[in-house]
Amino acid sequence: MARKSSAAEPVIEAPVEEQTGTGKGHATPTRKEREAANKRPLVPNDRKEATKDARRRQQELRERARVGMANGDEKYLPLRDKGPQRRYVRDYIDARFNLGEFIIPAMFVVILLTLVPAPELQAGVMLGLYAFVLIVIADCVFVNFRLMKKLRVKFGAENVERGLRWYATMRALQFRRLRLPKPQVKRGEFPK
Repeated sequence: MARKSSAAEPVIEAPVEEQTGTGKGHATPTRKEREAANKRPLVPNDRKEATKDARRRQQELRERARVGMANGDEKYLPLRDKGPQRRYVRDYIDARFNLGEFIIPAMFVVILLTLVPAPELQAGVMLGLYAFVLIVIADCVFVNFRLMKKLRVKFGAENVERGLRWYATMRALQFRRLRLPKPQVKRGEFPK
């Protein structure tokens, strides 16, 4: 039994409510509208300008990462420098006066002095260099021994990461100004 609609039936309209800011305020876009809005050309109209813009953005990102790494910002550090134990090692080495910092200048002086055509001077300079290298090795062993002792006290003997001795030695052999991340402490300001 089919029901016939009569023209006399009243149409009931929903009451119009004022917008109070809780609704969206617009209709949900159709799929076709969303896809059209997301369409972008594969190749921009001005390729040279797009290339310049991309290079500029990449340069800004690289500069931000370089500054962040130099300042020791944990977010920008490479994996080998991340973590509280590595920070402690960096601060300890940077606070200390290391003989290893002078190994490169000493080798440069040795190279210059070996150019002098005096065999006695050359032999003496080479012996001096060997003695200096032995003293630097002893200094690195000593600093590693003290540093590992402090790390065991601070972080616990079972929690000390592997590779910290080598990390400390390599940092101690670099010029202070050329170290990355840059030293965050002054000489004599040992970490607690």
